[in-house]
Amino acid sequence: MSIEDEKIEQTAAPLIEHLIELRRRLIWAILAFFLAFILCFAFAKHLFNFLVVPYQWAIAWAGMDASKAELIYTAPQEFFFTQVKVAMFGGVVLAFPVIASQIYKFVAPGLYRHERMAFLPFLIASPVLFLMGGALVYFFFTPMVMWFFLAMQQTGGAGEVQISLLPKVSEYLSLIMTLIFAFGLVFQLPVVTSLLARAGLVSSQALKEKRKYAIVLAFVVAAVLTPPDPTSQIGLALPTILLYEISIWLARLIERKREQAEAEKSESDNLPVS
Repeated sequence: MSIEDEKIEQTAAPLIEHLIELRRRLIWAILAFFLAFILCFAFAKHLFNFLVVPYQWAIAWAGMDASKAELIYTAPQEFFFTQVKVAMFGGVVLAFPVIASQIYKFVAPGLYRHERMAFLPFLIASPVLFLMGGALVYFFFTPMVMWFFLAMQQTGGAGEVQISLLPKVSEYLSLIMTLIFAFGLVFQLPVVTSLLARAGLVSSQALKEKRKYAIVLAFVVAAVLTPPDPTSQIGLALPTILLYEISIWLARLIERKREQAEAEKSESDNLPVS
């Protein structure tokens, strides 16, 4: 047997162990999502009614009777599949702590103790920031966007045809889910840049120098991820720019801590041995 064959045989067992561990973690993650999906599907109508509340607020802002809010579906199966999407959306949210913990448990054995301690805060901050972005969408931007669309209605006065907004359940769900995912992903910017700064891949100075490009990119991304109305596009671009500034501050904070640690290490190395 050649030396290369012996090396392959020696590394085969660890590889198989990693694959078995990966399979076990995937099974737990899929099982958690499946159970969360079943639970959310049982309450899908209630969850959808909860998502409709911002539309009712928008109707009230438009000076209309919010109790008469109406959505429609034009295909027999449309509302059923809408409930399935709601259940999938809720299932991902409910199962995320389990999914994230399984990812962490799979990756953690390959990390040093200080690396695990450094990675854990980001694992906690990520869902918190996503929920903050989702809350901003739910309580402010969705009512603002729907109010903007409601303002386009025509009452059917003199020389006007009556034009009323009757949103489809599937299209309304797609709108609010798109906004929640867009804001949730954008709110991950401090987490991503902090991880890159900790790894030494980006610096606060580089982020400052690219600020003007980041501002342009923020408006481009907002135009792609949000509906084609100025309210939601500006509403996403401005928080993105603010989060970019926070990312610069976090990157500088990480650099200062690294410089301080290196200075302390250098001082301890230069101490005379008694």
